[in-house]
Amino acid sequence: MASYQIVTDSTSDLTPKLVEELGVEVIPMEFILGDEVYHNYPDAREMSSKEFYARLRAGEMSKTNQINTVTFVETFEPFLQRGLDVLYIGFSSSLSGTYERALEAIAQLKKKYPQRRVVPVDSLAVSMGEGLLVYYAALKQQAGASIDEAAEWVSVHRYSLSQYFTVDDLNHLKRGGRLSAAAALFGSMLGIKPVLRIDDEGHLIPAMKVRGRRQSLDALLNQMEKSIQDPEKQTIFIVHCDAPDDAKYLYKQAKSRVKPKEIIVNDLGPILGAHTGPGGIAIFYLSGNRG
Repeated sequence: MASYQIVTDSTSDLTPKLVEELGVEVIPMEFILGDEVYHNYPDAREMSSKEFYARLRAGEMSKTNQINTVTFVETFEPFLQRGLDVLYIGFSSSLSGTYERALEAIAQLKKKYPQRRVVPVDSLAVSMGEGLLVYYAALKQQAGASIDEAAEWVSVHRYSLSQYFTVDDLNHLKRGGRLSAAAALFGSMLGIKPVLRIDDEGHLIPAMKVRGRRQSLDALLNQMEKSIQDPEKQTIFIVHCDAPDDAKYLYKQAKSRVKPKEIIVNDLGPILGAHTGPGGIAIFYLSGNRG
């Protein structure tokens, strides 16, 4: 395997099994619920998704913290000390300052380790969209790709990553500053369920509005069916906010409609879940473009 370590944030929502198989390092981000600060590990060791969304449904509010510069230094440095370079694939810089903190850490480490490299790539993605780019980068690494080849692949294909999702309540996104008040009005209309996507700059934007929950799920599937490329070669990721029945529906329909190589389903962790609220669900795959 090429001599570099792939690092990402826990916003990538990779399953524990994938983290182990891919050999990636995941930095846990912090979330606050009640008076306690928790860390979002892939294995949810500090709080399960079930408990997190149950507490949101009960009326509790959650806040999140960026990964700070010190944490990035502490994560990257041991690999540099071992003679490894680092490929960091980060959460969309349009939705968080985390990527900027990573760049600050990289600048510090460059002075201390001039012979080593930390190569950053802004995924311009969220959740398992970010995770899908990490997934393919790790497969490239396992196939012998250099750090520059893997970084270039992600830099190019992030614009071919389709990221569509729907939520039950846009007020969570509005409160978290991830969506404008005007866009949040989509959710105020009786029976209207918004479908949103991530654009080329990594922003969250409305894509369409449909009437009814099942119709919103079908809208995700219809969009995928129209735009996915070579599905038989693809792994599709589905993520949900304590909505297992809806996730099963998406899984079965996606498998039937486009016959992908593989579909992997996971919970959406507390970092993004704090802003989407219970009931959110998303699908990620590669297409000709993000639209």
